[in-house]
Amino acid sequence: MHIGYQGEAHSYSYRAVGEVFPNDEAVGYPSFVASFDALDDGAVERLVMPVENSTTGSVLPVLDRLAGAEGRGPVSIRREHLVEIRHALLGVPGADLEGVRFVKSHPEALAQAEATLNRLDIRPVPRHDTAGAVREVAADADPSVAALGPPESGPPHGLTVMRENTMDRDHNTTRFFVLAKGGTEVDPDDDKTTIMFTTEHRPGALALALTELGLRGANLTRIESRPSDERWSYRFFVDLVHPPGPEGLRRVIDPQPATLAHLLVLGSYRARQT
Repeated sequence: MHIGYQGEAHSYSYRAVGEVFPNDEAVGYPSFVASFDALDDGAVERLVMPVENSTTGSVLPVLDRLAGAEGRGPVSIRREHLVEIRHALLGVPGADLEGVRFVKSHPEALAQAEATLNRLDIRPVPRHDTAGAVREVAADADPSVAALGPPESGPPHGLTVMRENTMDRDHNTTRFFVLAKGGTEVDPDDDKTTIMFTTEHRPGALALALTELGLRGANLTRIESRPSDERWSYRFFVDLVHPPGPEGLRRVIDPQPATLAHLLVLGSYRARQT
């Protein structure tokens, strides 16, 4: 199969593809939009997309596209995968850490190390991808500029590790979704589901809906509100851990909680532990 991801070879998303699909071909795209377009067009059979980081929270451009877009077919979540993120500062050979004034990386990676970089007095410079930043730093060969990214991304471009474990929190982990084109499927051992819903415009509607889901046996592990297609209207993304299989999910969401105006199942999968 062809497996799409956002970024370049040796990025964290590239690593995630290799861990989940070691025998398939990874195909990188410059943006999240291009990645989703590739799945919709059939250029790739699966996407591996970051959706949440334990330091910086949700990857909102990906989360918003899970809800679908006009002119694009449905996308479903088939699996979640966790990648431990241990950033390194990578520089040209002979460069000294004290002489580094700028660091290039993806905005998410820079945010995960914001306090650390501030203490080092290094100014962040956003780039579209961690591995792309490494390639750019290597090409420019400026000893005052480093890249922040996976340690393994440096050697292919001739960079060396100047500082390991450059992030603000030791538990820094990114959660990825494996996405497929088409409707959702629930396997017998799937015990986690991501849903999206909107609520009726009345007092307590959200609280009542969450309470009802909990009383039916769901453990709500994450909730995120995002703007919907209407002005000042919001949709909610919720992760539910529930009894496994189709019947376990059905007991939680069928019938639809009374205060919900709309509910969409985005995908079911096995819960992964850190």
